[in-house]
Amino acid sequence: MTITVLFISFFVFMLLGVPIAISLGLSTLLTMVFATNLPLGSIITQSFTSLDSFSLLAIPLFILAGVLMSQGGVSKRLLKLADVLVGYLVGGLAHGTILASMLFAAISGSGPATVAAIGSFMVPSMANKGYDKSFAAAVTAVAGTIGVIIPPSIPFIMFGIAGQVSIGGLFLAGIIPGIIIGLALMIVSYVIAKKRNFPTEGKFPTFMEVVKAINYAKWALLIPVIILGGIYSGLFSPTESAAVACMYAAFIGLFVYRELNFKKLYKVFLEATLVAVPVNIIIGFSISFAYLLSIERIPAKIATFITGISENLFITMLIISAFLFVVGMFIDTIPAIVILTPILLPVAQGVGMDPIHFGVIMIVNLAIGYVTPPLGVNLFVASHISKVSIERITVASIPFIIAMIVVVIILILIPQLSLFIPSVAL
Repeated sequence: MTITVLFISFFVFMLLGVPIAISLGLSTLLTMVFATNLPLGSIITQSFTSLDSFSLLAIPLFILAGVLMSQGGVSKRLLKLADVLVGYLVGGLAHGTILASMLFAAISGSGPATVAAIGSFMVPSMANKGYDKSFAAAVTAVAGTIGVIIPPSIPFIMFGIAGQVSIGGLFLAGIIPGIIIGLALMIVSYVIAKKRNFPTEGKFPTFMEVVKAINYAKWALLIPVIILGGIYSGLFSPTESAAVACMYAAFIGLFVYRELNFKKLYKVFLEATLVAVPVNIIIGFSISFAYLLSIERIPAKIATFITGISENLFITMLIISAFLFVVGMFIDTIPAIVILTPILLPVAQGVGMDPIHFGVIMIVNLAIGYVTPPLGVNLFVASHISKVSIERITVASIPFIIAMIVVVIILILIPQLSLFIPSVAL
């Protein structure tokens, strides 16, 4: 009765167009009224208590850092570097978009923020050079998924909190998978560009051209070094690194690149607030939703059901991956992590999977949800930037989505792709 009321009411609210945070809160409230004897005040208590977390403070700070970098001239310098490095290839602008997204991912920690920062420059550039506009928008949308895989990553922070797993270890584990996904997307871009005869820009760069591009972007490239170097040297925690990233981004935007001013800072803080506040509301109600699940022992029942199908690690992870792929189509990444981590992590550990490895698999699967309708946040951002319909972008994204699914299978089969760097560094 409990699980029926909870999930049916949640999906009914979602289908009615109720915002996901409110859907989570209302479905939890209805279930408490009609299917449990829990005091109604506990939903508020759980929501507010869950937000009283030092680790969670990293999320709004990384959001602010991403906006500061986007508005402060960081993204266009990363684009220049990416263009020099891969612009000479067939479909060079598409490769540049993917590489720039990988570089920006090491700064922002957010998929939609990566799409907005890189896409606003690259989609018009590709369209002007003769690329199909739906392809340009699709490349930008799919490349943005790397924003939550290469560290720092907001979803990794949420998984670390929900699963009591090392956030630093998760950050390190995301490096190689993020690079592999980037390369996979470049391969798909190359094949499509070759088939459609998209133009090639520039020539193979000389050593001095590469040096000049690196010098042009040097202050931007220092940001991930400062963030990750500070964490793994023990100078500061992930949350403190987010605060340092904000200070550094503001400094270079104001005094080095001079593309920020104190008037523009108001818009930066407003934009970051408008993104961070809904995220915090979603987190609060997601934890209330997950609390109700745990009270009713639903995670244990689901775990028993999955392990009853198979105890083989590969088959179990394929089942979980298929489930996460579907979930990502309908539920935003953060509530999905908060709700599902307590359910699925024990299952993964029960079949012998390392929790850090499982965190990577879970986040990569949910990242695909950024480009799968009906939710597909990256699709909406790319559609807004390109003025191309979501339907056209979705069709153009299919080859890239297939490539990401193949990468998920490879990551399951070869755990060391995720665990090598953490095993060496930690």
